[in-house]
Order: sequence, then structure tokens, then C-alpha cells
Amino acid sequence: MAALRRAGPLSGPSPAVAAGLLGLLSVALALGGDRGGSRSSSTSSSTSSTPFPWDAVRLPKHVIPLRYHLLIHPNLTTLTFAGTAAIEVTVTRQTSAVILHGKRLRVTKAAIEAGSAGLAQEARVLEHQPFEQVALLAAEPLRAGHNYTLSIQYLANLSESFHGFYKSTYRTREGELRVLAATHFEPTAARMAFPCFDEPAFKARFSVRIRREPKHLALSNMPIVKSVNINPWLVEDHFDTTVKMSTYLVAFIVSDFKSISKITGHGVKISVYTVPDKINQADYALDAAVKLLDFYEDYFGIPYPLPKQDLAAIPDFQSGAMENWGLTTYRESALLYDPEESSASSKLGVTMVIAHELAHQWFGNLVTMEWWNDLWLNEGFAKFMEFVSVSVTHPELRVEDHFLTRCFHAMAVDALNSSHPISTPVEDPAQILEMFDNVSYEKGSCILNMLRDYMTADVFKAGLVQYLQKYSYQNTKTEDLWNSLTNICPTVGTDKNELQGDGFCRRSQQSSSNAHWTKGETLDVRAMMDTWTLQKGFPLVTVTVRGKNVHLQQERYVKGVHSPSSTGYLWHIPLTYITSKSDTVQRFLMTTKADVIILPEEVEWVKFNVDMNGYYIVHYEDDGWDRLINILKENHTVISSNDRASLISNVFQLVTIKKLPISKAFDLTLYLKHERQIMPVLQGMKELIPIYRLMERSNTDGTDKQLKDYIVNLFKDLIDEQSWSDEGSVSERLLRHLLLLFACMRRYQPCVDKAKGYFTEWQKSNGTLSLPADVKTAVYAVGAQTSEGWDFLLSKYKLQSFSVQREDIELALSFSRSKDKLQWLMDQGLRGDIIRTQDLPHIIVYVARNPSGYHLAWMFLKENWEKIVEKFELGSTSVASIVTGVTSQYSTRSQLAQVKEFFSSLEEKSARLRCVQQAVETIEDNIQWMDRNFEKVKAWLQNNRL
Repeated sequence: MAALRRAGPLSGPSPAVAAGLLGLLSVALALGGDRGGSRSSSTSSSTSSTPFPWDAVRLPKHVIPLRYHLLIHPNLTTLTFAGTAAIEVTVTRQTSAVILHGKRLRVTKAAIEAGSAGLAQEARVLEHQPFEQVALLAAEPLRAGHNYTLSIQYLANLSESFHGFYKSTYRTREGELRVLAATHFEPTAARMAFPCFDEPAFKARFSVRIRREPKHLALSNMPIVKSVNINPWLVEDHFDTTVKMSTYLVAFIVSDFKSISKITGHGVKISVYTVPDKINQADYALDAAVKLLDFYEDYFGIPYPLPKQDLAAIPDFQSGAMENWGLTTYRESALLYDPEESSASSKLGVTMVIAHELAHQWFGNLVTMEWWNDLWLNEGFAKFMEFVSVSVTHPELRVEDHFLTRCFHAMAVDALNSSHPISTPVEDPAQILEMFDNVSYEKGSCILNMLRDYMTADVFKAGLVQYLQKYSYQNTKTEDLWNSLTNICPTVGTDKNELQGDGFCRRSQQSSSNAHWTKGETLDVRAMMDTWTLQKGFPLVTVTVRGKNVHLQQERYVKGVHSPSSTGYLWHIPLTYITSKSDTVQRFLMTTKADVIILPEEVEWVKFNVDMNGYYIVHYEDDGWDRLINILKENHTVISSNDRASLISNVFQLVTIKKLPISKAFDLTLYLKHERQIMPVLQGMKELIPIYRLMERSNTDGTDKQLKDYIVNLFKDLIDEQSWSDEGSVSERLLRHLLLLFACMRRYQPCVDKAKGYFTEWQKSNGTLSLPADVKTAVYAVGAQTSEGWDFLLSKYKLQSFSVQREDIELALSFSRSKDKLQWLMDQGLRGDIIRTQDLPHIIVYVARNPSGYHLAWMFLKENWEKIVEKFELGSTSVASIVTGVTSQYSTRSQLAQVKEFFSSLEEKSARLRCVQQAVETIEDNIQWMDRNFEKVKAWLQNNRL
């Protein structure tokens, strides 16, 4: 664990920090994980006789920072940095100690100065490592109602992980290794770069100065105001003072990046920064950022408050991107796009990530959650706004085709007992990191989409704008959002127009159900949405049709061996439905356990949750499912492609909780032979392939092969129709990319033959032949099946010119059947020179999916657990993706026992991780699923050969 690292002092001679720095001439750096400050007169460690004066994880509230003056001087040769922080604070009650955050900083001097012209008095420094806190002990008490300046000088090592102020490297085309330093602070790593009040509610202004060599360039949140030459080999850049903001949004980079720039319609300068050799891949991101920033300024009606917005591609980066105000940072693959080489999925991905980070400039940066328990206010919103913005700025990407996928992703973890409410209490850094999950992001965005659909887009937007305007430069809780949205809603029944149905505020269009709305009542957004944010999971609505009466019942959907009872769970569900007689969407707010809707006439079928805009699933009793399966068979286009995808998802979810037999779900899939739209096809594959994988692992007497043949035959016509080119819309190209990879990896001969042909040609040309971007992955994957092909791919992977295709090649290399090669990939990912360590999490998961590699991946995880946690941090999504990805296909009792045994042998913090609970629950579900359904699937396949 990074926080508990017990590193000794650096070996060898102490590196000297560049001369003239902060008056600390050649201070030797010896930084161990558990060193206190140096034992000089001004600092002491909490191991000395003085007890640390504070005993809570959260900081006291009576010392409030107003402004930070930071001077940071990194040395990219010794990989160390020195800093001074002068923090102006105001005190609200008398105190003798100031508590703030610091982690792995060696404080060399600290003083407290009263007022602006007061005398600076030296302060003693204590450190409390378990809480990552530092205390400054004042010689005489700080008085209430007065302002003070805290001055702290310190030294530190550049971080070796991906958070704090960390080292990143890259090679030039000529093979020269270059070093840069960049920051990533969210959620709790600003304290690794400078002492600070590192909680989101302590907003302040920041004045940053950075010292660098003349050959480097420094970037921070604001533009440079002036540069001063300290001496011939040292420049000090002064950046403008920021607006009032949280510590986790501060950023700085010292590098030799190149940039391109444009000015937006509203006059903001946008620049994209990359390593020099890749600046030719920056144009797409620059144009997208200009469009998106203009869109958001118009949509929110609030100007972007900074003069510039930089987007920087960092060679080593753990997550996808980070929304630092005015200096957003990205993994290279999330920002760079090569029109010749990059696939359609890359274009979609880059656009969505930029849209996400720029949405944060309002949701998150301008208005910030008060504490990490409400992280979803940042992330759910940014995720939701990606769709709102990109559907307008880049309509050709058809992002609406993909919204459903994220709700299905969220439901997968939210159905487990180990899930958590969207808003949930957290305290320590590992718990805070665990909040960055599918529930905060995906579920957050899905419930916002449901609310917008319910309130209408205009009313919803007006509420958002009111919220952002009211709380600019402040911090909020979830209820502040609901209150802003409630107040926008005029009272139902006071205005003639509102009674016409779809007026400003939604009311029931069901004349017979008018009793559900009382005239004059305001729609209580908070009462409704609290049911979605304060309880975990989601509802299952059971529909029983009796003549014209539709009986409804809701309960919590829970899968699992030890599933608790769902009593006590109740949601306010904005139901929508269409029927065989009317494709007009009808609406009905269900606020009780059971209810009845009376239709104007009897119908042949009814479909609830239209387009899956609601975050709930639906079960149809009696012959309800048969009727829906029948329309899919006879004419599936009667309902929308989103409705078809949601039926596929729901039917398999209902099998899991024993509401339907597996044969019913397989009956429904038969129609997929005629499906041509991306969402239902993808959903069909997402349900069927994992079942095949479970069977493939379980020595199932050939049933796995029968299932594989069934899946291939289901999509065979669609696969045969694919051209091996980059033609068509983004959705068509994405579908082609996935279908060809699937067909080739499932050894569908026509696909394999064609891919082999392409690979041979490509190899003959020594990699110079240009392959269509969307078929590359399939071609590489087939090529990597031979030892010679694998080695050739690896030789290309190492070249700078193939950097855009790095992830495609990694995937292909992970399909090898050679255990040695798979082991080598993971080992290299950990070493980080040929394969970047940032890519290790997905490489381990790729290897785990490979029948030849799933045991290797588990052994690798066990043997390298400490190193993985040190690099990626306990609680991070990277660690969670490895744990759940490696174990997700396990389905035997011995595998379950191994997983439980390994994690319970670790210290408590690791054993208690939510991803460990998710992994255990998933294996238990897999065991139960196979016990219950294997024979039935086998029988069904024998009776239904395509």
C-alpha cells in the first residue's frame, strides 16, 4: 500500500538539490516512507514526547485557507523536488495548533506570521502519518477573527506511482529517454506535492511559481504572467492567481511538450500539449474541445471563468483523464487521434472523454461536492453531460446508441449485495477512492437521464442552470441539487396549459389514474430522487395484465446466494409504457409497493420502460414474455432498438433470480439472426459470450462448443455482410470492429482465412501496408496465434510509429495460447519499460479471459499484490478492475475457496475492499447459475440447432 510504504533512505550518495533553491543550499534528501521531519529545532515527529494535537481523519473547521502561494522546483535528474508554501488563513476560534495535510513531505522549516506585517514566529512541526496530517504548533495562540500566514519549506521525492507530483518518461523517435513531471491529485494526493487543507470544501485561490530548466516548459491551471531568469540554467515562471477552487484541482507539469492552439467562439484559448513526436495527432482533440467548450458555455449560460483551457496528454497516466481547472490531463489514448490509423471506437472515446472533463469545469470545479460521499454530483453529471453535449456537437457519432450500455454496466454491480447507495459515507483515502466506481459514474448518469426524461429536457436544464448559478465557487450536497430542480417545477394544476399533458411539469396522462396527482401539489423531486440515491440497488417491476387492468408490483432486484430480503425498499418509479394499440409513451409515477393502471382498451402486448430510459427492470407475468418474444420473431422493428436491447438484458437478469427459465431467454435470442442494429447485437453478445466462457472453463462435455457454434450461427449472416474496410457510420464501424474480432477469435473459418491473408501481406510489407483501422484488431489477433506472428507484432509494438495502435496490439498479444508469452506480457507490464505499467490492469484482465491464461493471471495477482497496490493505490478502480476481472469467470467451489483464502490472508484493509466482496459474490452466483442452468442449456441447444 502506498500509504504504508516502508522505504529506507535512498541508497548511494544523497542527491544534491540544485543550488540557490529556496535558500536551502544542497540539502541532502533522504526520504523514507516512515521518516518524520528532520530532527532540527523547527521540526519534530509525532514519535517524540509531544502528542499529536488532533485525532480525527477530517481536519478541524476553525482554520480556513484563503490563498496559497506555492513555489515548486523539481529536479528531473535527481527525481526530487523542493517547495515552499505560504498559506494565508483566517482563524474562527482561538487555537495553538494548525492541522493540515502532508504526505511524504520532509518539512525543513515552518513559521507562522500574524497579519501582513507581523513578525514571523517559528513553529514546531509534528507529523501523524496514519492520517497523512501535519501540525504546526504556534509559540503563542492564534486568535479568533485574525488572519495569519503559514510558511512551510519542504523537500520530497517525485512520486513513483501515478498520483501526487510524479515522474513520467517517454522515448523520442531516436530512442532517447526523456523525463517529465506531472500531477494527479484527485482525490487525496495534493498533500503529496504541498502541505494543504486537502478537503474539497476548503476552497482557496492559488498563486503558483515553478522553477525549471530553460529547455523545459511549465504549465499550470492559469496562464504565465511572467518568467524570471534566476541564473543561466534556471527560469522561474509566475502563473496568474486562480479562481477560488479545491486543492484536488491544482495542477502543474514540467516537460518539453509541444502544443497547437485555437480560440473558441467565446474567446477562450484552447491548447493541446503532447510529446513532440505526437503533436500531429492533436488536431481532432483541439477541434472537439473548441466545439464542446462553446456548447457548455451556451448550455449552462455561465461563462467559462478562466482565460485558457489546456489539454495535455501524459505518457504515464492511471485513469482516463483528470479535470484540473484550466489544465485537463489525459492518458495518450484518451486524447490523441490519428485519422489514418485510429479506429471509430477511438474517435468516439476521445470525444466522450473530452466532453466529460470539460463538463467538469462547471460540475465539479465551479460547483463542488462538499465531501466525497457525494462524488456522484461530479461524476454522474459529467458522465451524463457527455451525452447531452456530444449528441449536439458531434451528431454523426450517434452517442445515443450507447447510453444503455452504461446503465447495464451499473446494474451489474448494483445487483450485488456488496453495492452501495449513490451517496454513501466515506472517511479514509482508500474508501474515498472506492467511490470512483460504476455506481457514482454510470448509475449517477442513468438516474439523471431518467429524471430528465420525466421532467422534460427544458425544465431539467433550467433547474441545472439555477443550481450552478446559485452555488458557483461553493460546495453542495445532493439535496441542494434536488431543491434546485424542485423549485423550477411550477405547481401542478394552477395553470391552464399545464393540464394539457406535457406542460412544464410532468403529470399523469392517464385520465383514469388522476387520483395519483392532487391538484396544486408541487412535484417533489427530492422525495422521488432520494429513493434512487439513498438506497442501493434498483427495482424490479412485475407486470400482470388482466383484461384492461395492468397490475404492478415493485421489489428490489437482488441476485445472489445470500440475497437479503427486499422488504423496506421502495422507489418512486417514473414508469413509461407503450402498447400494441399505441406507440405514444404513457407515463405513470409509481410510489407504492403495488398499483393498478387501467388501459382504455384491451391490448395484445405492453412494453414498460420505453427505450430503457428508467433505471429499473421489468418482468411480465403469465404469457407476457411469450407475447413480446413473438413480436421480436415476427417483426422486431415494431419496437425500438433500445427496447429490444433492454428486453435481451432483462430476460437474462430474470433467469438469474429464478423468475424465468433459461430456455425462455434462449428462445428470445433466436430473433437475433435478423437483428442489424448495434445495441441489441452487442447486448446479445454480452449475455451469451460470458455463458460460453463459463462453460469453456468447466469441462462441459462439448456443450461449450455447441454454444459457441450457436452464437456464431446467430450472427453469421451479419458477419458475412461486413466489408473489411472503414466505411459506414461510427456505429456501423464499431459493430464491424467487434463482430470481426469475435468471429476470428471464435475461429469462424471465413473470418480467420481473410485475417490471415491480411496479416501475411502486412508482415511482408514489414508493417508498412495500411490496414483498415476497424479490422486491425481482428487481423492482429489472428496473426498473434503463431509464435512468429506474435514476435513480429511485438517488434512493431516497440516502435514509436505504432503508438496509436498500442492497445490493439496488447489485446492481440494477449490472445496467444503460449503460457510463456502470456506470463511475459504481465511481467513486462509490471516492469514498465517495454509495456507501460499504466496498461498492466487491462493486460492482466485480457490474460485472465484467455483459457490458457486464467490460472496465470490469478497466480500473478497473488504473487504481485503488494507491488500492484503500491503502484495503483488500494481502493482504486485499477485494483478493482484487476480483482473482479481475474475472477469474473470462476465457477467452481475450489476457485471460490482459493479467492476467499487469499484475500482473507491479507491485512484488513485489503480484505475489506468492496471489489473483493464483489468478486466473491460473482463467483457464488456463477456456481449457482451453472448448477441450475447447465443441463437446461445443453438440452435447449440440442433441440434448437440453427
